[in-house]
Amino acid sequence: MILTDMGVIKIRLYNETPLHRDNFIKLIKQHYYDSLLFHRVIQNFMIQGGDPDSKRALPDKELGDGGPAYTIPAEFNPKLFHKKGVLAAAREGDLDNPSQASSGSQFYIVQGKVFTDTLLKVQAKRITKMKLFNQIINRPENQILLEQYKRYAKATIPDSIKYVNDIIDKQMDIELPKVAPYVFSEEQRKAYTTVGGSPHLDGSYTVFGEVIEGLEVVDDIAKQETDRKTARPRKDIHIISVSIIP
Repeated sequence: MILTDMGVIKIRLYNETPLHRDNFIKLIKQHYYDSLLFHRVIQNFMIQGGDPDSKRALPDKELGDGGPAYTIPAEFNPKLFHKKGVLAAAREGDLDNPSQASSGSQFYIVQGKVFTDTLLKVQAKRITKMKLFNQIINRPENQILLEQYKRYAKATIPDSIKYVNDIIDKQMDIELPKVAPYVFSEEQRKAYTTVGGSPHLDGSYTVFGEVIEGLEVVDDIAKQETDRKTARPRKDIHIISVSIIP
């Protein structure tokens, strides 16, 4: 149970993802999450917390890099996907984290939005391309390109980033027709076209629980005014405490 400034969110953890389940329970017992913030909030997408640096953080401090000195191996399960209300693990991006290992503490709860069948097809193509891009740029023969991309991205040099993207895109144009496209299951399609969610994250971020009570609290948090650059709420939203209900 997550007690926040804006109400209570009750969550059921999945047994299908035991590494994430056990780690979350361990941190709860250590009171790790108590007094932290929901430091990144994007309406129609998700609310994120679990950064220890957010405790007593100054109002203008950019957050999101904190956590324990370990990661958790990805536990992808096709039956667990990003429908509205699921709990999932945040992580570093694919360029620095090709194995897609999860943060040791940061998590997010999906708010998402409802999709039409047509928009879901667009999302399926997006997932296919993202996976192929990640495979190509992390190949040994592209190591120099990967390092250039990281350097350009960190320095925010758009023309140079486009230069690397153009090289990878040419390789993708050759390989994409040979790749089996990502296909949403009927269960995914039904969920995304009714309750909604964030389908583009499927197969890339580990889902390890879901909200069973308090979705209205998630919605209330998601609609708070945020800083445009950091997505941090302008008014702090605290995780007062997290506890285990027998």
